Amino acid sequence: MSSTPSRPAADRRTASRPARRRGRWRGYLYVLPALAVYLAFAVLPALHTAYLSLFEWDGVTLGRWVGLDNYREVFGDAVLRRSVLNALTLVVFFSFLPILLGLVTAGLLARYRRPGMAAYRFLFMLPQVVPLVAVGVTWRWLYGDDGLVNQALRTVGLDGVTRAWLGDFDAALIAVGLVGTWVLSGLCMMLFLSGVQKVDPSLYEAARLDGAGPVREFVSVTLPHLRGELAVAMTVTMVAALASFDIVYVTTNGGPGEQTTVPGLLVYRLAFSDGKVGLASALAVVLACLILVLVFVVNRLSRSEE
Repeated sequence: MSSTPSRPAADRRTASRPARRRGRWRGYLYVLPALAVYLAFAVLPALHTAYLSLFEWDGVTLGRWVGLDNYREVFGDAVLRRSVLNALTLVVFFSFLPILLGLVTAGLLARYRRPGMAAYRFLFMLPQVVPLVAVGVTWRWLYGDDGLVNQALRTVGLDGVTRAWLGDFDAALIAVGLVGTWVLSGLCMMLFLSGVQKVDPSLYEAARLDGAGPVREFVSVTLPHLRGELAVAMTVTMVAALASFDIVYVTTNGGPGEQTTVPGLLVYRLAFSDGKVGLASALAVVLACLILVLVFVVNRLSRSEE
């Protein structure tokens, strides 16, 4: 008997191909509005920024082509380099510390379930709901000479430690970074809690029967199941650190000196205060490339571990 498919079956497959093509194009039509918005408000402005970075332009008069000179200035100017280093320092406070605190709080809330846990989750997530401008204004008051931070230190007898935190050359960047830690810890905690809820409870029971304590249980059972959430948390928090603007602008405006100046703030100053739109565009392109490289590395590491 021949293995050639029967004529009606072959005709049905042939007839179904145009239907599949029509279905595929119909799916593209559904995506088209969102794609058009993305192209108009994300891709085209990014390409235009890269184009402007090749000019010396004040935003008003006719620009002058300078090629890669703006990029040479970005890498050669000490203030611009310092801003990038400050942003990388903020990664520790905006990314690593929130992830660590999020893991600890998620582990505690997942293991020790008590009535009223929803209130704890709400309190930890509250900084994500409050606008960052309001967060910056509040912490600027807390860090003031007579703010709550110095009052608490004086109460416990640490008068010698008190200072104008946001005006101190050694402490300003750390103070701003801790604000980012407070803001992003709740987000990391909620991401990890959602990941913990997907873990099979029988795995915890098996670990406890084997005599695993809370730390061993978290390291051996919970942490391996949070790789996806860890990658998302690292991506979001690193982008927040490198693209930070709101908190820095409201609390210190880059001061004292250039101690807390970050690329996002410099882009704003160069473009709107100094009339150096081309240089600001070049710095924005360098910052975007740095973010893309770090995000790519995080995603590759998370996939290799899986």
